[in-house]
Amino acid sequence: MADLSRISTVLTPSLIRMHLTTLSRQIAATPLARAAALPVRLATVARHNARVLKRSGTWLVRSREHSCFTYDLEASNHDHLCWFVSNVTGAPVRSVRGYVREAEGDTELRQTLNAGLAGSVRSGTCDHQVRYGRRVAYYALVRALGPEHVVEAGPHRGISSTLIAAALLRNGRGRLTTVDIDPRAGELVSGPYRQVVDQMIGDSVEILGSPQVHERGVDMVLLDTSVGPEHEDAELMAVAPALTEQAVALSSRSHAWPCLARWSEEHGRRFLHFDDRPRDHWHPGNGFGVSFPLSAPV
Repeated sequence: MADLSRISTVLTPSLIRMHLTTLSRQIAATPLARAAALPVRLATVARHNARVLKRSGTWLVRSREHSCFTYDLEASNHDHLCWFVSNVTGAPVRSVRGYVREAEGDTELRQTLNAGLAGSVRSGTCDHQVRYGRRVAYYALVRALGPEHVVEAGPHRGISSTLIAAALLRNGRGRLTTVDIDPRAGELVSGPYRQVVDQMIGDSVEILGSPQVHERGVDMVLLDTSVGPEHEDAELMAVAPALTEQAVALSSRSHAWPCLARWSEEHGRRFLHFDDRPRDHWHPGNGFGVSFPLSAPV
């Protein structure tokens, strides 16, 4: 019995873990390490893929979207978005959080967008409950910077456009010009938001370089046409002479294309990219980039 007692004392859970750790380290130093770790690696990948498959299945059943996916952000990523806007604008993060809550809690804004999505001629390929995700940053940027003239190239259905228009109305000044080759673009901009939006139909490069845009100056430009990197380079070249001293430029494709970052470096500006993390969605997220002056706008 004494021997058994001694054995039970020796084989405590902590000692077993210690011995396993020592054994793992010894194996890790041998040619067998890769094969020995394979079951653990497979389990890790399987858990990740299972989560993605579950979210994918849920999305396939519940969502109608096939492009320009909408989603909410993870809680920590949502707060990182506020810090991002704060660093770009120089506004206190507390103020930025207030702007974000303002947009997300605006019942009229949400109801207008939901009604537009449900009544759209393309309602079969969009969800009828709006989810702002990273787009709420555009609202916060407009509220913090107070631009007189915002230009959006590639408004798609108009969620971002409506958020920007709502921010301009809150500011009590400023207008938004939307640019798209598709006359249906911006269809969600309606009600009171329509009164501060000017829609221009045509090639974005031609319009961004036109006298109509340059004569007014541009305090903020959002590039979201997603045609290709060469096209975005051309858009930046076309709009650059119209940008005011403290103007900011945004791109929804900076996670994939170097255009805005490269342009910022060439023009002695700062550049930051925000990576969004979707909540309960299979999509890995995109984010957006911002080019802004070396001195903080506010």
